[in-house]
Amino acid sequence: MPSIKSQLPPLFIGIDGGGSKCKAVVMTADHQILGTGIAGPGNPLHGFEQATNSIIDCASLALTDAGLSRLPLSSIHAGVGLAGVNLPAIFQQMSTWQHPFLSMQLATDLSIACLGAHEGADGAVIITGTGSCGFACVDGKEFIIGAHGFPHGDKGSGAWFGLQAAKQVLLSLDGLVANTLLTAQLMALLGCSTDTDLVEVIAHKPATFYAQFANLVLDAADQGDVIATAIVTEGADYIDHVAKRLWQQQPKRMSIIGGLSARITPWLAPQVQQQLSTPLNPPEVGAVFFAEQQLAALF
Repeated sequence: MPSIKSQLPPLFIGIDGGGSKCKAVVMTADHQILGTGIAGPGNPLHGFEQATNSIIDCASLALTDAGLSRLPLSSIHAGVGLAGVNLPAIFQQMSTWQHPFLSMQLATDLSIACLGAHEGADGAVIITGTGSCGFACVDGKEFIIGAHGFPHGDKGSGAWFGLQAAKQVLLSLDGLVANTLLTAQLMALLGCSTDTDLVEVIAHKPATFYAQFANLVLDAADQGDVIATAIVTEGADYIDHVAKRLWQQQPKRMSIIGGLSARITPWLAPQVQQQLSTPLNPPEVGAVFFAEQQLAALF
């Protein structure tokens, strides 16, 4: 009787869709990476059509990178993990999408991030990118902290750092808080000369817009700027609390991932830093693990 492994398809596409970008990987059944691709934002909560277009684009780019551009998406099983699908209505919308793949195994971005970080096994992850959240999977039970979205959630994320910077710069321009390096830097970056200019530029902007200012805040904090240091300290304190709450679920490993992970980790409490393990794979590889697990269950 053939093994489950021998019954699985020869190729998989794994996709990780977030607020800033959508990443894809083409892998063999024995987990050899053949190609990768990156496209635009992939969070359907912020635009269903944009997200689905990004999914197709990054998958096609990954096939091209693998030298398989003539291979149709309809011949490959895909694991797709997306921000936003933790909301039932968005999950249902994505589940009924007429996708181009042979099959699509849909999961949250949190689930695939955890699977990737821990080689398909149980564990916990803290995500600090455009957004932020905590996730643990232990003995089949999932536990989520945050994932409430910007601006009402996502504390300690790139978008949150950027929004705090804009708020503090406006207060500084009004003379209500101390001068900060962020003022000149943010005003120059956005081509503004007055507080009114700044308000007009930042009004009604999405999370991805604010996230681009996160490194300004971290750079200023590294230089000892009082306002920036206060912002980073507050954000790091939130991540510390997320980590401690996740450890209560008793995961075997915990990793921090996302675009800001390397920058925010030095600001975390020493005990939290010591408890973190290096992620073993990126989320898009975790999406392949998820697809394999779902398909294997069908055999």
